[in-house]
Amino acid sequence: MFYGAMVWDPWLIVAQIVCLQCLYYLTLGVFLSFLVGTHVSRMSLVYFFDFATLTSSTLVGWYAIASFLLSAIAGAGYMVYLIERAKKCLDFSASLYIIHLFICLLYGGWPSSVTWWVVNGAGVAVMALLGEYLCIKRELREIPTRYRSNV
Repeated sequence: MFYGAMVWDPWLIVAQIVCLQCLYYLTLGVFLSFLVGTHVSRMSLVYFFDFATLTSSTLVGWYAIASFLLSAIAGAGYMVYLIERAKKCLDFSASLYIIHLFICLLYGGWPSSVTWWVVNGAGVAVMALLGEYLCIKRELREIPTRYRSNV
């Protein structure tokens, strides 16, 4: 992508948010299936959106916490290819978790668990900082040229 003067394109921004949100939930579903699904009799949306499942008092709660944090790491990797700019990573990470908060509000009410807030706050931080780091690394790569000079 050429990093010159950018034109403000709201449809592109909405499409990037939707793609990032879908990939995040897809990845979260995969991690929850492997980590939590092997320890519970039935998987449901409760593990995605109910704040009570993120608890440090049970083994399943720790697996759910690990699933959310691993999904944040994967989300940082997705931002490298979807967002491509380091300065936009915080905006898109915050948007993803704000949308997740609204869905959780609709599903189970206001999250009153401190663990839920800590896990999601850590998720925002991990996704934003790791995403920025990976995007900066990609932006600073040397541009390959066809002919190499011997200077």
